[in-house]
Amino acid sequence: MGKHSKSQTRRVEAVVISDTHLGTYGCKADDIVNYLQSISTPILVLNGDIIDIWQFSKSYFPKSHMKIIRQVIKMMEKGTNVVYLAGNHDEHLRRMIGLKLGNLSIENKLVLELDGKKTWIFHGDVFDVFMHHSKWLAKLGAVGYGLLTIINRFTNQFLSTFTLKKVSLSGDVKKAIKKGKNNITSKFERIVSGLAIEKGYDYAICGHIHWPDKKNISNHNGSMCYLNSGDWVENNTAIEYYDGDWHLYKHTNQQFEEPETSKNQMLVGDDYLLSNHKVLFKTMVNDIINS
Repeated sequence: MGKHSKSQTRRVEAVVISDTHLGTYGCKADDIVNYLQSISTPILVLNGDIIDIWQFSKSYFPKSHMKIIRQVIKMMEKGTNVVYLAGNHDEHLRRMIGLKLGNLSIENKLVLELDGKKTWIFHGDVFDVFMHHSKWLAKLGAVGYGLLTIINRFTNQFLSTFTLKKVSLSGDVKKAIKKGKNNITSKFERIVSGLAIEKGYDYAICGHIHWPDKKNISNHNGSMCYLNSGDWVENNTAIEYYDGDWHLYKHTNQQFEEPETSKNQMLVGDDYLLSNHKVLFKTMVNDIINS
C-alpha cells in the first residue's frame, strides 16, 4: 500500500464498502474516515450494514461515527454519487428504496457498466436462509458478536501495556466457524456466481458475510468474477475500480486526519416507521433476483 500525504488522494473510478456497523463498539470509525479522505471517486457504493439499526442505541453514537457521515456528505458536495444499498442490519431503509436526494440514492441493488463490463452489486442477505428463517437467533448472534468485540478491545488494551501481541477473539471465532462450515461460504459464492453468469454479469460484488475475497468462478454456463468487500470491524477492506478491473483493497494507512469542526457527539433518531420485514424482504428479493 502506498503512503499518502494529507494533500494527496488516490483517484479511483468507483468504490464499494460495506458492513461498517456504525453505532456499534466494533466499528473502526477512525479508519473509515481516514480511508474516505484518502480517495477521490465519482461513485461510492455503501453496500449495506452501514448503520447497525439492529444494535442501534441513542446512548451510543460517538463523534467519530458522525465524522463518517460528514465525510460522505463532503464527498457528495464535491460531486461523488453515493448509492446506499440496504442490508439486513439497516433493512428498515428498504422502505425508502427509490429515494433520491441530490447525489444520494437508496436502492436494493446496483448494476454498473464500466469499460463495457457489467457489475452486479447487492448486500447479499437475500441468500441468507438462516437469517430470514431464524431472525431472532441471527440478531442474538449479532449482539454476541458485538459483546465479543468489546471484550477484544479491552483485552488488547491490557496486552499493549505489556507490549504483547494483540489478539482478535472475534476473528478467531469466525475462522473456527468457517473451518467447520466452509461449505456455507462456498454455497453462498456458488449461488451468487451462478445467478450472475445466468444474467450475463461479468462481476458480482457482495458484503454481508465479512469475508473479503476476489475469485474467478466458472460453471457449465460460463464464468464471472466474484468479490466480497469484507467489513470495517475486522478487515478494513474495500473494493476499488481502476485500470479496467475491480481490486480488493485493505486499508492500513493512518495519515489522514479531519480537522475538528463540530461539537456534535450524538445522532438522535426517534420512532422509525417500519413496514413488515417480510414484505420488505420479498420486495428486495424480486428487485435483486427477478429484475
